[in-house]
Amino acid sequence: MTDLHQSPYRHFSIDEWAALRRNTPQPLTESELTQLRGMNERVSMTEVEQVYLPLSRLLSFHVDSVQQLNVGIRKFLEIESGKVPYIIGIAGSVAVGKSTVARVLRSLLARWPEHPIVELVSTDGFLLPTATLEERDLMHRKGFPESFDRPALIKFLSDVKSGKRNLKAPVYSHLQYDIVPGEFITVDQPDILIVEGLNVLQTKGTKSGEQNLFVSDFFDFTMYVDANSDDIKQWYVDRFLSLRSTVFNQPGAYFSHYASLDTDQATETANNIWDSINQVNLTQNILPTKNRAKLILHKAADHSLHGVDMRKM
Repeated sequence: MTDLHQSPYRHFSIDEWAALRRNTPQPLTESELTQLRGMNERVSMTEVEQVYLPLSRLLSFHVDSVQQLNVGIRKFLEIESGKVPYIIGIAGSVAVGKSTVARVLRSLLARWPEHPIVELVSTDGFLLPTATLEERDLMHRKGFPESFDRPALIKFLSDVKSGKRNLKAPVYSHLQYDIVPGEFITVDQPDILIVEGLNVLQTKGTKSGEQNLFVSDFFDFTMYVDANSDDIKQWYVDRFLSLRSTVFNQPGAYFSHYASLDTDQATETANNIWDSINQVNLTQNILPTKNRAKLILHKAADHSLHGVDMRKM
């Protein structure tokens, strides 16, 4: 463990972090892990044991502590409302693997007896509909802060923290590249809610006179999935090439016109999209929020996790 005086974080090598697992059992099977992996991801059972199990143990301590505190505060205030979910925010670039991190953590956290109900919501569902983005000339800025329905996301999280029941989060289709009308994820007072998205740690961009409230204000714990920008770009290109024969090739796919591209054409297209959109968003909006996270997961070029930074107490 490295404890640099100038840094607000303690750095752990994977071996150092793995030792924090203690006797936490491994609840996942290989077949379950296969279902949780994202496209071109390489999460192994060893990585689950070395990184995710210690992380789930740490988060379990946090959840238990906050839940006990909430019970005490409700008694003090003589409030009889239902439980308040513990909210975990996970940020990171396009193609960095934050969705896989969120799914694996959800599965592990739900195995702890103290908090068996864990829900997962992606902020993709709070993107403005394609028609609205086209009307506002924002399609080339999709994924940037201004492309999200921020008031709707703030209200959803506020309602979650208020203990409201049967809340609905919109669903986003990567096939249709749009919000799915009439389709929702129901969030009904879970023990834990994981929220993953590109800009969930961002604190800028509010309009003059607008209430100074941010998505991250509702989080109890925050994480950032980090990697070298060149590595993320390569992962994005690899994923784009894989999508030609999968999502892009399905009936009704928004990007069906990419399915017929040969490898060279697809590679050039993916590089152009990354350079003109995703790299700009990463540099301007996402990466600057990294040091707001309580915990940073560092990924190597092969997608493996090679270090963990945890903010000092």
